[in-house]
Amino acid sequence: MRAASYDTYGGPEVLTIGERPDPPVGPDTVLVRARATSVNPVDWKIREGHLRGAYPHHLPIIPGWDVAGVVEAAGPSVRTGLQVGDEVWGYVRRDDVAHGTAAELVPAPERTVALKPRSLSFEEAASVPLAGLTAYQALTEALDVGTGDRVLVHAASGGVGQLAVQIAVALGAEVVGTASPAHHELVRGLGASAVLDHRAGPVSGQLAAHGGPVDAVLDLVGGAALADAPRQVRDTARIASVIEPETVLGLGGRYVFVRPDRPGLDALADLVESGRLRVRVAHTFPLERIADAHRLSREGSPGGKIAVTI
Repeated sequence: MRAASYDTYGGPEVLTIGERPDPPVGPDTVLVRARATSVNPVDWKIREGHLRGAYPHHLPIIPGWDVAGVVEAAGPSVRTGLQVGDEVWGYVRRDDVAHGTAAELVPAPERTVALKPRSLSFEEAASVPLAGLTAYQALTEALDVGTGDRVLVHAASGGVGQLAVQIAVALGAEVVGTASPAHHELVRGLGASAVLDHRAGPVSGQLAAHGGPVDAVLDLVGGAALADAPRQVRDTARIASVIEPETVLGLGGRYVFVRPDRPGLDALADLVESGRLRVRVAHTFPLERIADAHRLSREGSPGGKIAVTI
């Protein structure tokens, strides 16, 4: 099979495209013929060696966590009803880093994949699972967002932020986002009632003109925004962050580390099919140019998700 991989840590130039052995089909594994994957910030962090303390790494590494494609085969113990020919999407995370999703064939533990929303292209579908589950788990589990809550989403124009705004609105919340002025219209279009400029001073001070402290804060940037969070929210127990675990836990909040979750994928699919969740693919690259996709992600602020066709 054709795949992207690297056998040493470093910049995007370490990525190569070539033939790799076809993966086996484990007893509880769904083999997916991938049609698309996406690039997330975690991909270049792993490639540069920053997460070697979080997971066992086995070089050479095929990058990628998201997949959208067609079931090629299913192991004998698969009980989720997925069949050969089904179109699926998933966040394929294992307990080690080796065989990712930037490949023609992806062995996906059955817990990591679900039926793809029919209304999404493969590129759109591959852009949702990791970011969408991050937002969904943060909002529903860590923050328990519901009807009538006011929620502050930092970096609301980013890949996770755009989905988080829409999910929070679907949960019945009023959303205040932060973004650079160039992206304010985009964030309002996603359903935010107000958008603040994160570069215009502490967000806690800006909130005074928008109803004061909120009920919950979803931090996607860390740094000064997270340090200011106790002044942004009524109860520090309702601060959640995907960055700086020690900092957010020290504030009394929750650290969110996304996990594969089939029911969560189904919930996201329901939001997509009902028109309450849209994904914006800002850039699409062929597999042969995955290094360029990594470069764009590393530079930051791509304006949406980065898809890779396979």
